[in-house]
Amino acid sequence: MARYTGPVCRLCRREGEKLFLKGQRCHFKCTLERRKQPPGQHGQTGRKEKDYGVRLREKQKVRRIYGILERQFRRYFYIAEHEKGVTGDNLLRILERRFDNIVYRSGFASSRAEARQFVLHNHFTVNGKKVNIPSYPTKPGDVIVLKEKSKSIQRIEDAINTAQQRGIPDWFDFDQDKMQVTIRSFPTRDQIPENIQEQLIVELYSK
Repeated sequence: MARYTGPVCRLCRREGEKLFLKGQRCHFKCTLERRKQPPGQHGQTGRKEKDYGVRLREKQKVRRIYGILERQFRRYFYIAEHEKGVTGDNLLRILERRFDNIVYRSGFASSRAEARQFVLHNHFTVNGKKVNIPSYPTKPGDVIVLKEKSKSIQRIEDAINTAQQRGIPDWFDFDQDKMQVTIRSFPTRDQIPENIQEQLIVELYSK
């Protein structure tokens, strides 16, 4: 599947806020703090976004935060729209349930891109079975375990040691001794810390 492979700091500059796509490096060395204008030759013009542009930018921001391509993101929205409840909340819940996001949230990886790489390289099991699909939808009761041979990986050790800075959600349990995560429930909207205005995305796709 195609993925964006360019400089991720450009994405933060385009959205005008930190998306923490580089993990811990975003806390110490961030291009956005030095160059706040959007990238490109027209970044200096300071054009005011129209209503459609505001909604489009919010959708693009969420896509970039979670590392989702447009086609997959649109499919997630279709599922959220046909589920019971608030469409925007349903959409964020679907994104949060992704396997790579759980690996990131639990502190095994410093960014979602790194978490996706760990999942693809078979470093984790779900309920005792090998799962190497980043988009795998977790559910309450699932137990995610770091494989024994992967516990000595330095990048994982470093990520766990610094995970407390961003906090670990309370809708799953993380056992550092066993290196495992147990999903207790689906996340509610107030348990998702990202600065997202999901209603703008609903309005964009509803037109």
